[in-house]
Amino acid sequence: MGTSRNVERRTILKVAGASAATLGLGATTACGGDSGSGDGTVTLRYAWWGGEPRTIAIKKTIDLFEKKYPKIKIKPEFTDYEAFWEKFQTQASGGNPPDVFQNAVGFLRKYDKRGVLMDLKPQADAGNLSLENFRNGVLANGQVDGKQIAIPVGANTMALVIDLKAFKKAGVEPEFGWTWDEYFEALQTIQDKLKIAGDTGYFAIMYLYDLYLRQNGKAFFTDSDLGFTEDDLTQWWEDGYKRVRSGLVADPKKVEQVKPKSALSAGLAASEFTWDNFSIRYEGEGESDYGLAPIPTTDGKATGQYLGSLMLSAFSGTKHPKEVAQFIDFMVHDPEVGKIMGYDRGILATSEQYDAFTPTDDNNKGVKAYEEEVAEAGVLGKITPHPSGADVVESAFLRLGGEVAQGKTKPADAAKALFSEAKAAFAG
Repeated sequence: MGTSRNVERRTILKVAGASAATLGLGATTACGGDSGSGDGTVTLRYAWWGGEPRTIAIKKTIDLFEKKYPKIKIKPEFTDYEAFWEKFQTQASGGNPPDVFQNAVGFLRKYDKRGVLMDLKPQADAGNLSLENFRNGVLANGQVDGKQIAIPVGANTMALVIDLKAFKKAGVEPEFGWTWDEYFEALQTIQDKLKIAGDTGYFAIMYLYDLYLRQNGKAFFTDSDLGFTEDDLTQWWEDGYKRVRSGLVADPKKVEQVKPKSALSAGLAASEFTWDNFSIRYEGEGESDYGLAPIPTTDGKATGQYLGSLMLSAFSGTKHPKEVAQFIDFMVHDPEVGKIMGYDRGILATSEQYDAFTPTDDNNKGVKAYEEEVAEAGVLGKITPHPSGADVVESAFLRLGGEVAQGKTKPADAAKALFSEAKAAFAG
C-alpha cells in the first residue's frame, strides 16, 4: 500500500454531509393525473420518497416549474422509503399510479414487463424532452430494450467510507489499485492496533458483490437471471463468516443493537461499503471524521464500478404525456433546479445542472472529487442489467447474508436459498 501524502490527499476524500439517494419503484395500468380543468390547466401527480430536506428542495423546484408552465399544476406525493413502497403497491393495484415518479435500475424491467412505463423517446422526438447533455453516459441507465423508460436526475457509485482517525492511527493509507488482500491486511492491522473490527459487514451488500464479480469477469445479474454460481456465492459468504468469527468484521449482534445508527459511526468498525453520496449519515451520527476511499480490486486495476442513478419515469397510461415530458425535462436540465437540489439525489446528471451547482461544504466537495477521480481513473463500466424481480433478490441477499453473519444459516444453505428465491422472483 502506498503511503505518500499525495496519495492520501487524492484518494481519501474528506466528507461531511450529502444526502442519500435510494432505489426503486413502478406502477400498473390506469389513470394518472386529472383530465384538466375548464381553463386548460392540467394537474400531474409527482411521487417520491426521501427525508425532509429532499421534500423541501423538490417543492421549491415545483414552484419554479409552475411559474414557467402556469397551465400545469403539480400535486406532490411523498413519504419515507418503506411507506412509499407500501403506498405505491396499493396505488398500482388499484389502478391509480402517479404520472411521474422516482425510479431506479432495479425496477425498470419489472415494471416495463407489466407495460406501465412510458417510452419517452417519442416525446423527445416531439421536442418536449431533451436527451442531450447527460454526463458520463449515464442516460443509458434508463434504457431497456431500445426504449428510454427513465431519465437520470443524479449519479453515484460505490465507495468505501472509512473512519479517518482510525486509519491514520493504524498507519493505513488506501490508494487506487489496492487489492482485496491489502484491504483485509489493513483491517487486520486496525484490529491489532485499535482493538475494533475493520468492516461492518461487507459480504451482505449485493452491490458490492456485484463489483467483485465484475472484477472477475462475471456480474450479479444477466438480463434475465443471476450471473454467478451457488459455489461462487458460497465461497463469498464462507470467507465473510470466517472474518466475523475472527473479529475482523463487526459482531452482527452489536450491529443490530446500535441500529438505526451505522456500526461505523457507532465506532464498532473502521470502514463500511456504501454509495458515495450516502455519506451524510456518518458525519451526522458519529464522533469521528469520515472519508471516501477506493474500492479494493482483484487485479490491482479494475474496480468493477459504474454510475448508478436515481431516475424519473412516467406512467404509460397518463392522460398528459406532453406535460409529463415537459416536467421531466425541466427537472433534469434547468440550472436553477440543479442549484436547489445539489447532490441530494447524487451527482447532477446533466451538464447544465452540474455546471450550475458549486458545492461549498466538505462532504459535497468530497463526493464530487471522488466521482471525478473514479472517472479519471478509467475504471467506470456500464451498469449491470437488472432483470424483473431484482428488487426481491436484493432483499433476499441482505437477509440471507445477515443470517450467515449471525451463524443462523450455513453459507452453502444460504446460497441455495438465494438461488431458489431468485428463480421464483424472476418467474413472477
